[in-house]
Amino acid sequence: MNVLNATLVALALATPAAAQEVTLRFQHFVNPNSANPKNFMAPWAEAIETQSNGRIKVELYPFMQLGGSPVNMYDLIADGAVDGGWVIPGYQPGRFPEAEALELPFMTPKSAEAASQAAWDFTEKHLLDDFADVHIVAAHLHGPGIIHKKGDAPETLDDFAGLDLRGPSRPATLLLEAMGANPVGMPVPAFPEALAKGVLDGGVIPWEQAPSLKLDELTDSHTDVAGDRALYNLYFLWAMNKDVYEGLPDDLKAVIDANSGAMASAWAGRAHDIGDADGRAVIEARGNQIAELSAEVTGEIEALGADVTEAWIAEMDGKGLDGAGLVADARAAVATYTAE
Repeated sequence: MNVLNATLVALALATPAAAQEVTLRFQHFVNPNSANPKNFMAPWAEAIETQSNGRIKVELYPFMQLGGSPVNMYDLIADGAVDGGWVIPGYQPGRFPEAEALELPFMTPKSAEAASQAAWDFTEKHLLDDFADVHIVAAHLHGPGIIHKKGDAPETLDDFAGLDLRGPSRPATLLLEAMGANPVGMPVPAFPEALAKGVLDGGVIPWEQAPSLKLDELTDSHTDVAGDRALYNLYFLWAMNKDVYEGLPDDLKAVIDANSGAMASAWAGRAHDIGDADGRAVIEARGNQIAELSAEVTGEIEALGADVTEAWIAEMDGKGLDGAGLVADARAAVATYTAE
């Protein structure tokens, strides 16, 4: 929070407005010790409580403890079943098509913070109407998706043929299919059990989730693509119920606002960068195989990704959207935070 915002919040809280204590229940679907809850959600909740002089209490509920499933988190927030939480729009394929522009193959850098800054800019330009049912606090992306697999790491494109691989979103599964794999769309919590039961050969997910999902035990190899772009990415919202936000007194809204938008989105991205470093260290300590595809093989996958992107543009055009414009704007947002 910048000095001006901090001053405004302090002045607002010093006014004689009647004290009001508010408890906000936010829900997510992962281990509380994983990257985002540990490095963003918990510090964010603490900042809200501190800056409101204790008048707002934020309770965090992991593992969907308040009910529902990761797939319907957006509706749980919009309908007021929870006051706020973590949303992956891609878990409802086709419902929020414009957000997929940020998830297309090789769209984002491997820095989650830079990717998340771009995600906020793109959200402000294109997605606020899409998510008008909730109050958006932050929009962010995770770090680079890694290929976690039983057995040896893939070395060629042919090594992906026939593999049953978990994918988190429609763009990711389209890319995996183009690579010759059999993609299986699946939320995070279901991934370990599917591996343990032999339903999957592996899947794609960032480094930071590997320890909490026990991928160091359930898989043997962990492979990234070459270069500075991520194989794929996933778009997230940290959002509040709109009526709950609008029902806050102005001074408490100011506390939420001071911890929202561009700064909160970058903060959430940094959380994933920290988690990626920690997660990779756990895998390294385990002694599993860590690999990187060659530049040549990465180039072959990039070409397949370009085909996926072109097909996506045509699909969006068929829906009455400007597919090429969305891709161009996503690339321009990314370029803002990756220019040398």
